[in-house]
Amino acid sequence: MSEVPVLDQIAPTPDADPSVHRPADWIWRRALPHYPDTLPRYTYLAITVLATIVLYYELYVPGAVATKIIGDLGFSFTQFVMVSVVGNLVGAFGSLTAGLADRWGRANLVVFGLFITAAIVLFGLPNAHGIGWYYVLFALLSIVEGIMLVATPALIRDFSPQLGRASAMSFWTMGPVLGSLVVTEVSSHTLDSHTEWRFQFYVCGIVGFVVAVIAFFGLRELSPRLRDQLMVSMRDRELIEARAKGLNVEEALQNQWRRLLKLDILGPAFGVSMFLFFYYIAVGFFVIYFVTVFGYSEARANALANWYWVADAVTLLIAGVLSDKIRVRKPFMVIGAVINLVATGIFAALATHPGTTYYQFALVMTISAIGLGLAYCAWMAAFTETVEKHNPAATATGLAIWGWIVRIVVTVSLFAFTFVATAASTLVDQGSRISAIVEEYPQQVATISAVSPQTLAALKANPTDAAAGAAAVQQLVKAGVAADPSSAAARLRQLSTNPVPPEDLAYLAEHSADVKKAQHDNPRQWQVWWWVCFAAELLFVPFIFVMSGRWSPRRAREDAERHEQLVQQSLSELHGADPVK
Repeated sequence: MSEVPVLDQIAPTPDADPSVHRPADWIWRRALPHYPDTLPRYTYLAITVLATIVLYYELYVPGAVATKIIGDLGFSFTQFVMVSVVGNLVGAFGSLTAGLADRWGRANLVVFGLFITAAIVLFGLPNAHGIGWYYVLFALLSIVEGIMLVATPALIRDFSPQLGRASAMSFWTMGPVLGSLVVTEVSSHTLDSHTEWRFQFYVCGIVGFVVAVIAFFGLRELSPRLRDQLMVSMRDRELIEARAKGLNVEEALQNQWRRLLKLDILGPAFGVSMFLFFYYIAVGFFVIYFVTVFGYSEARANALANWYWVADAVTLLIAGVLSDKIRVRKPFMVIGAVINLVATGIFAALATHPGTTYYQFALVMTISAIGLGLAYCAWMAAFTETVEKHNPAATATGLAIWGWIVRIVVTVSLFAFTFVATAASTLVDQGSRISAIVEEYPQQVATISAVSPQTLAALKANPTDAAAGAAAVQQLVKAGVAADPSSAAARLRQLSTNPVPPEDLAYLAEHSADVKKAQHDNPRQWQVWWWVCFAAELLFVPFIFVMSGRWSPRRAREDAERHEQLVQQSLSELHGADPVK
C-alpha cells in the first residue's frame, strides 16, 4: 500500500433532488448509492474480470490462426502485422477517450462495449472478404478494446481497497492472460478437426455475446461520491459513506489531467510498456515464430504457448495474495523483473539452436511467465495507488494515460518488428506455397533440385537425348537423391510422366532461392528481436523507484496502523457532530 494516505478534504455540496426514474432507466443507470456488501462486491469484480477475459479472447484470436488468415485473405506478413499496428494506434486514442469514465462512469462502457466487440468478432471479421474490410473492422475492435482497457481496471480499483488491491488487480491482469489461454486452448484442440479459420471467430463471438448478457444484467458501479474517495481497507466503509453525502464531485474532478502529468505517473506507465515488449510479440506471433523457425504445426505451437499463459495466471494469483499480505509492491516488481530478464536472455539464445526440445521451451517460457506475473500484478496495484495519491477521483484518467502510452509503445514496437523479422515475412508469404508444392511433388522437386538447369532444359527439348540423360543420372547419384543409375532413371521417368505443373515450376524458380535464404536468416533475426525485448525490459526497473509505496513490510504495516487510527478519529468526530448519534 501507499504511505499514510491523506483523507479527502473536498468542499461539500448539497445533494441534488433525485430525478424521477422511468422503469427502463436501470439499463443505463448502474450507479450504487451505497458501498456493496461482500457477496455483491465479489460478483461485480467477477463480472469485470470475466469481461476482461472475453475481451482479450476476442482481441487475440487472430493470432492463433494468423497463417490461415494471411493465406485466405491474401495478406502479406507485413500487412498482417500492420493490422495490429493500426489497431494499437487507434486503440491508444480509445484509451485516452476513456479517461472521461471519471465523469461518465465505467459500467456502461464495459457492458455496451462487450456487445459491440462480440458483434464484430462473430459477424464482422469472419465475413471480411478483403484486406481493407479486415483493417477497418479490427480497428473498430481495437478502439472499443482501448476504452475497456481503462474502464475495467477502474472498476476493479473502485471495488477493491488498497489492502486488497494487488489480489484484485491480479484477477484483472489475468484477463489478458486467460484470454490468451482460452485462445490457445480452443485452437490447439479444434484446429485439427476444424481447419477453417472462421470457426475460431464464431466460437469466440458466441462466448462474447454470452458474457455481454451477463454483464448487462449483473454489472453495477459505485456512485461518483463513493468512488472518488480513497479507501485503504474495508473498515473505511462507514467513513466513506458518511462523507459521500457532502462530497463535491465537480471540485474533485477539476484539473484532473494536469494533476496527473507527473514523473511518477508518466515514467512507470512508459516503463511497464517497455517491460511488455516480449509479451506483445508472444500474444500475436508465438505461433508464427515456432512454425517458421522450428517447424511446429499451428496446433502444437498453440499448445506450447499454454505453458506460458498457465504459469502466468497461477503466478498472478499467488503474487497478488502475497503482496497484500506483506503490504508491499516494489520488491515483487524487482524480483519479477530479474526473473523475466534471465528467461528472456535464455529464450533469445535458443532461437539459433534447432535441437531445442518442446519441453525445454516450455520450461523457459514458464520461468518467463513467473517473472511477468510477479512484476505486473504488483505494478498494477502500485500504479493505481500512485494515482490515488494525487487524486482518488481521477483513477480512470490515470489509467487512460497508461493505456495511451501502452498502445503507442505497442504501435512503435510492432512497426519496428517488421524491419527486423524480414525473413519471417518471406517464409509466411512464399514459404507456405513452396512447402505445399514440395509436399505434393516431393520426388519430382528433389529431382529438379539435384539436376542442373541446363541438363533439365536439354531433356525437356529432347527427352531421348542420351548425353543429357546420362548427365542427369550422374548428378542424381552424386547428390544422393538416387542410390544407383537405375533408380535415377526411374526418377527421370516419373518427372516425365507426372511432371510438376508449369505454374508451380515457375513459382519454385522465382521464390525457392529467397525462401532458402529466409530459412537461413530467420532464426538469427528473431534472436535479434528477443534481445531488443531484453533491452526494453531493463527500462522498467528505474521507474519502480518513483512509484508510491514502501519497500519494507514493517513500515507498510505501521502506515496501515496510523491510517486506522485516523479513520477511527474521523468517525468519532462525525458521530459526535451528528445530533442523531
